[in-house]
Amino acid sequence: MDRKFVTMSSGLDRQSPPMRLFEKAKRLGIWNPSDIDLQQDARDWQQLAPDERDILLRLTSLFQAGEEAVTVDLLPLVQVIGAEGRLEEEMYLTTFLWEEAKHTDFFHRFLEEVAHASFADLGHYHSPNYRTIVYEALPAALSRLADDPSPAAQVAASVTYNMIVEGVLAETGYHAYFTVLDQQHILPGQREGIRLLKQDEARHIAYGVFLLSRLVAEDASLWSVVEAQMNELLIPALGVVIDAFDPYDPIPFGLSQELFISFATTQFDKRMQRLEKARGTSLADVTASTQAIIDEDDA
Repeated sequence: MDRKFVTMSSGLDRQSPPMRLFEKAKRLGIWNPSDIDLQQDARDWQQLAPDERDILLRLTSLFQAGEEAVTVDLLPLVQVIGAEGRLEEEMYLTTFLWEEAKHTDFFHRFLEEVAHASFADLGHYHSPNYRTIVYEALPAALSRLADDPSPAAQVAASVTYNMIVEGVLAETGYHAYFTVLDQQHILPGQREGIRLLKQDEARHIAYGVFLLSRLVAEDASLWSVVEAQMNELLIPALGVVIDAFDPYDPIPFGLSQELFISFATTQFDKRMQRLEKARGTSLADVTASTQAIIDEDDA
């Protein structure tokens, strides 16, 4: 069989957003959760009040299950993009699985070595809103791609994964978590891991904006799929943020539920505006707008 290789014909477009993100992943994503020192974290944990431990354990349980879920569920998206012959995008997507798996490893170390958590009990922190998204919507949207690789199915999958799970849940949760650790000057190993992890997630979201913008630019009718998926999942996603703080009065560490709801909606609105601009534009416009996101993350 005569097989055509991209790198031996047209070559790689190293200025494309996926390749620029791949370069960043190679430079910034090579960190090892096993190298992070958690000894001071274990000492700090013993000094925390019960409600302080509880809210950190609650957040960590949401992260742990979410990172494992995307590690398990992501492969169909990689396969669909690869089957379309989009080598630059597939090359970058290979880093997603690697990074999500590392995040799963990282949080497991914390739960095991610092919190000494009973893993069988962590599921009680997962509210109905959380289960709607992570237990149901995420695997459904991504597994659909195995039988339906259509652009509409790709849009639904990327909205669920990149915009909702990463762009609302993970980004808001990591913002809350890092804020606590930084302001309280506690858990230095966990703080460093979250800092590195946030860099990984920022790259993932940037690719999601690129993918969705490319698809909508190619077919403006797909915007209705974006809106439908967003509208279906945004309310339970914001519900997850509310659920994380509702059990506490007052909220430990002086945290404000309203502050993080505002953060989540601001980030969501900003990305929706970027995606909406992709309707009726060219791939060159999509590339330029994604480059701006990448450059913004570099600042």
